[in-house]
Amino acid sequence: MIAKAQEPKSANAQASTARVAPASPLVLLREDVGSIAVLTLNRPEARNSLSEALLIALGDAFKEISHEPKVRVVVLVANGPAFSAGHDLKEFKSHRSDSDRGRAYFKYIIELCSTVMQQIVNLPQPVVAAVQGVATAAGCQLVGSCDLAVASAAAKFATPGVNIGLFCSTPMVALSRNVARKHAMEMLVTGDMISAQEALRIGLVNRVVAPGTEREEALALGRKIAAKSTHVVKIGKEAFYRQVELGLKDAYRYTAEVMVENMLARDAEEGIDAFIEKREPKWEDC
Repeated sequence: MIAKAQEPKSANAQASTARVAPASPLVLLREDVGSIAVLTLNRPEARNSLSEALLIALGDAFKEISHEPKVRVVVLVANGPAFSAGHDLKEFKSHRSDSDRGRAYFKYIIELCSTVMQQIVNLPQPVVAAVQGVATAAGCQLVGSCDLAVASAAAKFATPGVNIGLFCSTPMVALSRNVARKHAMEMLVTGDMISAQEALRIGLVNRVVAPGTEREEALALGRKIAAKSTHVVKIGKEAFYRQVELGLKDAYRYTAEVMVENMLARDAEEGIDAFIEKREPKWEDC
């Protein structure tokens, strides 16, 4: 199954979903591997920069997947040597001659990108990034927005906007919610590239694997998650992101309510019975 590429929307037509002509290359590919949806960024010639068309395609894919109960996990990969070089700066530059110097278009693209990143967080299914190469700026933001990340030992990460006069303010949101403040600030104000091992040390990725194995490792992680109750994983993912933004007292109050409701779920009853009876649970995802 393939997610089709889409034509860019104008700044004044954000609701448009017109399709690119069939001859146009697909900027996003989809393959279903069992209960795992594999989405592949497919702009290798542009280092998988997040063009308007690619952002729209990602948003559409996440929207579709959110309504597909058969999909239990999403794995995000990329074709070519780079995972993603961030925003397509050539598209930005092409709007400098607009009457407003590109303000409306810049606002539209940044808001579109922010919406896609939030779609990942709000998706019922966990999303695992498999990073084979460089992930910079909004590409690093994309990795940080995913729930989990497996990185090749050859992968590198950076928020280098400061080097070209464009501070990575929106990538900062995902970055600062993954790593400690001083690590995030150092990446943001220096623009320096960090290795996969350093990304592991500071918490930006979950594990580092041999180059060429990151996709299979991400799929293996996905299969482990897919073996759990989707209903319970959905409850947990939503609660995780909500409680982390709350104060301590409110976080405990909220998660206590979540656990009570979770205890009443059929899969919680089955899981506890299976544990006591020393057998494998039979999930009904409810």
